[in-house]
Amino acid sequence: MDHSPAEVTAVVPARNAELMLPRCLEALRESGVAEIIVVDGCSTDGTVAIARAAGARVVSDEGRGLPWARTLGVRNSSTRWVLLVDSDVVFGPTGVADLLTELVEGGYDALQAGLESVGGPGYWGQALAHHHRTGRSRNWFGLVATLVDRELMLGMGFDDSFKSGEDIELRWRMRDSGLRTAVSQRVMVEHRFAADDFDFALDQFLMDGTGLGKMIRKHGWRGARLALLPAAAAVRGSALSLAAGQPRWLRYYVAFCWYNYAGLARGLAS
Repeated sequence: MDHSPAEVTAVVPARNAELMLPRCLEALRESGVAEIIVVDGCSTDGTVAIARAAGARVVSDEGRGLPWARTLGVRNSSTRWVLLVDSDVVFGPTGVADLLTELVEGGYDALQAGLESVGGPGYWGQALAHHHRTGRSRNWFGLVATLVDRELMLGMGFDDSFKSGEDIELRWRMRDSGLRTAVSQRVMVEHRFAADDFDFALDQFLMDGTGLGKMIRKHGWRGARLALLPAAAAVRGSALSLAAGQPRWLRYYVAFCWYNYAGLARGLAS
């Protein structure tokens, strides 16, 4: 049985995303999805106007955060499949169709597109993109550009206490339920960063660390091993950088490790 993007609704959570959103929505519209739902997080810039001009339906998450925004978007969809897309992602012309074909033929319950991260001219944006391209996490299932059955997603839901790390929390529950998830080896999407300064990178580090802390707090000893991730990633990234003759990335990995643990402590205490 053939399937087409016309059976897919794209759900795009967005907050103050006026710089990222136009290319994201244009690509989704050209892909042939049935509908685009932009879930606005109380933006103060032109996000809502851009979404409406692109033909998207706009709903508000009333400031309740990313997990709720995704849930709200899925609830407002009516197609069999939903595509969860971050505003900093750009699909290729046939990306959605190819991802749907791979999901169906592979018997997956949810499938994320592969990410090709690109950074701006600034050091921290380039460093983030380098880490994303070379780190092991690029092969971990997440929710950046992910196709999933609508009813399955509604049944699984999100833990709203996670403002970051909700993808790890969902991945664990899906795995425990025996569901098949994966990262596509055939479909790649462009993954951009909204900024490339240190403040942006710092926010990413703290959010990721906080999510890990919340996972450890929720899962106890089972989640304790997650505390090793920032150090392991920093050691691996530093070693690869030195082996490649690129010591310029060492400063990034020091900051990444330090502030991930600062966020982890915050997540444990929250």
